[in-house]
Amino acid sequence: MRRRSFLAAGALSVPLVSASTATAAPKLATAAEQLASDGWRRLKGRKVGVLTNPTGILKDQTHVVDSMVAHDAKPTAVFGPEHGFRGTAQAGGSEGDYADPRTGIPVYDTYQATPAKIQAMFTKAGIDTVVFDIADVGARFYTYIWSLYQAMEAARDLDFIVLDRPNPIGGKANGPQLDPAYATFVGLKPIVQQHGMTVGELARLFKGEFGLETNLSVVDVRNWRRDQLDTGLPWVPPSPNMPTRDTALVYPGTCLFEGTALSEGRGTTRPFETVGAPGVDWRWAEALNALGLRGIRFRETYFSPTFNKFQGKTCGGVTLHVTDPHEFDAIRAAVAMLITAKSLYPNVFAWRPDNWIDKLSGSGRLRGMIDAQAPLDEITGAWQQELQQFRRTRQPYLRYR
Repeated sequence: MRRRSFLAAGALSVPLVSASTATAAPKLATAAEQLASDGWRRLKGRKVGVLTNPTGILKDQTHVVDSMVAHDAKPTAVFGPEHGFRGTAQAGGSEGDYADPRTGIPVYDTYQATPAKIQAMFTKAGIDTVVFDIADVGARFYTYIWSLYQAMEAARDLDFIVLDRPNPIGGKANGPQLDPAYATFVGLKPIVQQHGMTVGELARLFKGEFGLETNLSVVDVRNWRRDQLDTGLPWVPPSPNMPTRDTALVYPGTCLFEGTALSEGRGTTRPFETVGAPGVDWRWAEALNALGLRGIRFRETYFSPTFNKFQGKTCGGVTLHVTDPHEFDAIRAAVAMLITAKSLYPNVFAWRPDNWIDKLSGSGRLRGMIDAQAPLDEITGAWQQELQQFRRTRQPYLRYR
């Protein structure tokens, strides 16, 4: 057989898939997108208060509040969490009460307010329905989930609707569970450090496990899988120091450096991905890479924060580069960073005097074990039993495969 004839015959045996016959994967649709596509009909006739921030957007990047107004479903009130409704405040701050210039809607500041005060805000606003739409990043110490919890507690006599969004770091649970004795607004209830749940799933867990009497309903995301990290959704920084999806991947671990004397990268272009301090050098990256941690490489770096710790001072440290997000364990990596930093730089490394590390990690165990020079595997092994129990506890509340 001639070569040209042979190639032609071989080509005939290969099945062809045309654009017209290929089956496209179902498109992901957030809960907000689903309600907006119906002109927000579900909310019309209600006196709605929306607890949201800049992440409450549609696929065309219109904010849900502005979309509601445009479809004659104008909210009665808006409630802002940490950083505020429009997102202008830095960490630990909010925007206060004001009338939103764009819509004229009154905005109430819920950050650090007790459930009783939030309930008073709901009463003053005259609402009968609370709608929650905020993108979380999957870490226990990210305060939006506790704004959700407290708003649910405050809304006992109201309808409460959660518009769900994907968890940008996936559905795996990991890390230590909070000891209730260490409860603060960076962890009010005993869940693990990387909960691996959406806000809708957490709302169901809060109601089912912690006795909330809220009249809860959740609108689920369509066509999202628990292992799906690339959602195709636009990334809006959920807070000023969460600029990219990469930041969210490392945050459940490197946020622990808030509890140390080292900079967690605030005041740089890569907060939480860049960590260091004056006096730290190339040896840290070398020691960390020698551990062979899966899904991560550490790059020697130097930086000068524009605010927060070591403002205007030259710091040495590492930048984290996630090479495989499905293999990467943010909490194990951060514990390795803490151990090696304390060992290499005993005159630089220190815990914050207020032991904030205990609030972040959920107990005094992590600090105690690192101070006792326990090895990495022993430290991460210490929470495996409680982690397995949390995975069992959360199972009935999971909505996505």
